[in-house]
Amino acid sequence: MTKNCSVSLSILGKEYKVSCTTEEKDNLTHSAQRLDNKMREIRDSGKVTNAERVAVMAALNLVHDIDPTTIENPQLNLEIDRQLLRLQRKIDNTLEKV
Repeated sequence: MTKNCSVSLSILGKEYKVSCTTEEKDNLTHSAQRLDNKMREIRDSGKVTNAERVAVMAALNLVHDIDPTTIENPQLNLEIDRQLLRLQRKIDNTLEKV
């Protein structure tokens, strides 16, 4: 049975509460840490300082890193697409609440 829970994620010094299943919690936390690290790296480079631009650049970098076109496994590509869509929905839901 899948249980829902809420996880608090810190990204670039801001807290975001996100609903997820208990099975997704660790993966979501790890993803938020990767995003936070990438955003800090971009911000600290001094080239981009606006938080929204930092977020967009980090997203582009991370998506490029996992671009399904660079992976030759069709099943994995489908799973990546599903995971990206689910993550996008969570981000959209969280941003609507802010």
